[in-house]
Amino acid sequence: MKILFLDWHCFGRTDLLDYFNQRHDSVTLFSHPDYDRRESPAFMESVHQIFLQNDFDFCFSYNFFPLMATACHEHHIKYIAFVYDSPQVKLYSYTVTYPTNYIFLFDSFLVDSFQKEGFTTFYYMPLPVNANRISSLLKMSYDHKRLSADVSFVGSLYNEEHNLYDSLKTLPAYTQGFLNGILEAQSHVYGYNFIEECLTPPIIQQMQNVIHYKNNPDGVESPDYIFANYYLCRKLTSTERIQYLTDIAAQFPLKLFTPNSAFVIPQAQNMGLADYDTETPYIFHNSKINLNITLRSIKSGIPLRCLEIMACGGFLLTNFQSDFLRHFIPDEDFVFYESKEDLLQKIDYYLTHDAERTAIARSGYEKILRHHNYDIIFEKIFDIIA
Repeated sequence: MKILFLDWHCFGRTDLLDYFNQRHDSVTLFSHPDYDRRESPAFMESVHQIFLQNDFDFCFSYNFFPLMATACHEHHIKYIAFVYDSPQVKLYSYTVTYPTNYIFLFDSFLVDSFQKEGFTTFYYMPLPVNANRISSLLKMSYDHKRLSADVSFVGSLYNEEHNLYDSLKTLPAYTQGFLNGILEAQSHVYGYNFIEECLTPPIIQQMQNVIHYKNNPDGVESPDYIFANYYLCRKLTSTERIQYLTDIAAQFPLKLFTPNSAFVIPQAQNMGLADYDTETPYIFHNSKINLNITLRSIKSGIPLRCLEIMACGGFLLTNFQSDFLRHFIPDEDFVFYESKEDLLQKIDYYLTHDAERTAIARSGYEKILRHHNYDIIFEKIFDIIA
């Protein structure tokens, strides 16, 4: 097949291009500085020239980009967008309605939400991983002291300076208390996110008075969606991760790999940022317990990090996400926790039950090999777009 690949610094780029190469597909890389803008005559002219000079079977990009959707629509080219970011406000661009779109989301809750509104261009698909590449990488030498752990967490704490939620600090005291109450209530519930539906019109107006959010010119996203997913969910995730990791470190040896290398969690080792390609596979493989605390804007989906942990043969301990049950069996392929107390108890148990922990990691790894490789996932995608 002839494929136009929208080239940008995305996760999975190398693995996907290797997969296309193994299939002997003809891939044209297209990059442009305006690729993620909503309007750009320069982008449209560049891609227009490429379409005139080539006859593509489809265009592909990781994540969805309105400009590419528009170009493909104008030239009657199928556009496959495989979205791994959540939230992604561009999904509320009117360009998602083009019949040339095939938008694959790893979060079934979000797919159902779009389909209930009559959008027919959205499909559920779990993200692929390249376990074979990881297996080859793990045979190479590495810094065992740095990249091994009893309990590890790899990811952001979302506690950067000037985060979005803290920009709301001038809200009236009642509104701040209301929002803090929502966050506290949601922190006790896994498997259902009710933050957005709790934002009443008066509360939204108070937030609008501070932020003055305006829709994108081509967008239909609501302020409720923006405030819930980009402000509140991010803040809750930050609070949750810091609290959980603090309590874990007080009882168990914990290594933290995070961009904020200066942040201190008492008794935890902050190892700083781990290189995604050259270090994280070793961490996942050589940690007795790999912890996942999902970004709260991911309603039901399996985060890529979880699949990669299993692809490395690592033991995964995660919060509950309903899409896991579509593909894996709890306590056989992975383990999920239902509360902070449950999390601490399961860490204690699995640190001292090596055989059970190893068997679960092996089962998850084998299912990744069989069902979540690039061949299987993209065969499903190609069947849909045929």
